This record gives sequence, C-alpha cells and structure tokens, in this order.
Amino acid sequence: MKYTLFILAICLFVSCSKDEEADYTVKNETEIQDYITTHNLNAKKSSTGLYYVIDEAGTGKQAMPNSYVNVTYKGYYTDGRVFDESNSDGIFTHLQQVIKGWTEGISYFKEGGNGKLLIPSHLAYGNSDYGSVPGGSVLIFDIQLKTVYDNLETCLKAKNETEIKTYIEKNKLDAQKCESGLYYVIEEEGTGIHPNAESNVTIAYKGYFTNDKVFDQSSSNGISIGLNDVIKGWTEGIPYFKEGGKGKLLIPSHLGYGANGGGPIPGGTVLIFDVNLIKVNE
Repeated sequence: MKYTLFILAICLFVSCSKDEEADYTVKNETEIQDYITTHNLNAKKSSTGLYYVIDEAGTGKQAMPNSYVNVTYKGYYTDGRVFDESNSDGIFTHLQQVIKGWTEGISYFKEGGNGKLLIPSHLAYGNSDYGSVPGGSVLIFDIQLKTVYDNLETCLKAKNETEIKTYIEKNKLDAQKCESGLYYVIEEEGTGIHPNAESNVTIAYKGYFTNDKVFDQSSSNGISIGLNDVIKGWTEGIPYFKEGGKGKLLIPSHLGYGANGGGPIPGGTVLIFDVNLIKVNE
C-alpha cells in the first residue's frame, strides 16, 4: 500500500506539473499576442512558440544554432521592467550554452542584424524561478548580432581583445600591442641587457585578472626561471624589458592557459602581470 501511494503521488505530481506547464503555455501565448498588438509589432511565430521581429536582417554571416557570437542585448518583461542588459561591447557566447529561445532566435539574424525575441517560458527558464526571473515569465530581448565566429578560438581572441582594450582605456595605460595579440606597458626602461626567449631570468611579479583579483604573486626577491618554461605571453613579453625594467603584460588566453584554463585560472581568461625584471642570469 505504501508503495502504491508513493507511485500515485508521483503520478499526481507529474500530472500537476504538466497542467502547470500547459497553463503557462496558454498564458504566455496570450501575453505575447497582447504585447504584439499593443506595440504594433510585425512579429513572426515559429513552430516552437517563439516570436521574433527582424528590424534589420543584417548583411554579414548567418548565425546558426551552434555558432559562437557577439551579441548586445536588453532583456525585459512584457510590462517593460528590465531584468538584464549588456554593455555596448555585448557578450561573447556559444549558442548551445544559452536559453533555447536564444539558440533558435539568434539564428534568424545575420551579422549586423537587430530586432526582438519574444520568448515563452518553456524556451527560457521554465516554470521555476531562476535568479530574479519568476517562473513562467515571458522574456523579451532587444538584440543586435554584432559578429558570428567560426570557432571557439576566434571568439575567445575577439573577447579577450575587447576585454584588454577596455582595461587599458579604464586604467589609462600607455600600452603597445604585438602582432600576437599581447599588450605590454614599459613603466621603467631598465639599464641592463635584454633577455631572449630562452634566457633564464630572475623576476618578481604579481598576476591578476581584469577585475584586479590576484591569482599568483612572488616575493619581492622574485623567482629564477627559464623563459622557455613559461606561458607564451611571458616568453614573448619579458624580452621587451631590460634588466631592471618594470611594467605590465596583458596576456590574452591563447598566450596564457588557453580555452581550458589551469589551476585557479578559468578557461579563456585574460591575465595581467606586473613584472620587475631583476636580473638576466644567462
């Protein structure tokens, strides 16, 4: 009897959940239709229940459901309350790592295109609350598709470049860019010799992210290490300094720990190092 009641309870729970989902489906459809009518939108409906408005189709590369993209957006409810918004640089993301309404909806646009997505809850966060978004909510996004990337590598390079430039501008740095994507700042020239990419050097450093969170730091006496045994950003960047020189290296992830990261460093992360080249040992 106990197990029969347990099974019955599960059946009732599943049945109620399905009813709630069906109720939200109808409610969401009505809410979206009312919004479209009130705002006189020329919206198209897909077979999934997604509505989209193409204000400008764009003229560049077509996004696909598995594309890496750079998108600017503003997300709000049908009453106009904004729950999320990107800055003008937008976000860099893979369309398989976002809500279903984005995976489908962004793929209706080409690079340079903009418009709206009107997303019912079953293509967003479902019936349960998610962060500040109440369960069953219709979500509306104003979107602009800035760029479509062929793969993760090109997307990360563009993301890292944007992040580094923003950091440089915010902190008013006089930074030089290398062909590889590395940036460096020479604060003190130094008076000794330049190391090469295979030199052993003694160097003091502090490593941190663009949010200024420190992930590694040496003592003031530094460490002795070969420049062929470090990340590519150091192998290339340290030789720009002379012995006694000080400055910064701003290193994109492809010259750091790559898309997968390592230890406390997340994949795709920009690294910044304050460096003091104490001595060139050989």
